[in-house]
Amino acid sequence: MDDVLKSIYEGVVNGNAPSVGKDIDAALAAGVKAEKILKEGLIAGMAEVGARFERNEFFVPEMLIAARAMQMGMNKLKSLLVASGVKPLGKVGIGTVKGDLHDIGKNLVSMMLEGAGFEVVDMGVDVSPAKFVDGAKNGIQVIAMSALLTTTMPGMKTTIEALKEAGVRSGVKVMIGGAPVTQAYADQIGADGYAPDASSAARLAKKLLGAE
Repeated sequence: MDDVLKSIYEGVVNGNAPSVGKDIDAALAAGVKAEKILKEGLIAGMAEVGARFERNEFFVPEMLIAARAMQMGMNKLKSLLVASGVKPLGKVGIGTVKGDLHDIGKNLVSMMLEGAGFEVVDMGVDVSPAKFVDGAKNGIQVIAMSALLTTTMPGMKTTIEALKEAGVRSGVKVMIGGAPVTQAYADQIGADGYAPDASSAARLAKKLLGAE
């Protein structure tokens, strides 16, 4: 790995946003392509962050500051990536289900998905089934639903039923997560996958779209 790309990678892992921004400017000035910076610097760095989280070496605060550093880098590269025709791995619509206003977990999953190379549409909190259906009708390939309360979990099932009724269920993958959610519940309501944490959510989205 080039020294400047290694420095971007380390900046993401260490959550050093100013360093990431400065190193990206240096890499671009040296003629390194935006796609190479994205894959070998930002995405590789977030992959390492996810791996450390799964090994219990990193926790939510470390993941958040790493994700912010990655996002600062993404903001610098976005227009260049679009101009050069680099395509995201897929389009994910993410939201907390109707009646649930918690967003910390959703935000972290959103950052990890973006860090893995997905285009992410953050639909916010208290998202109605109709809004998820609209997303599926407008190019979203994966719907990621979160719930922190057992009382709002049924909204996941209601959303899947709404997708079926609208005739769009077969064209979209559905993944769910949140503190009270389990694989058994995902199986029960007919979701395509369940992720227990933000790192595995990014990996699951890749698997669902065949982008591993």
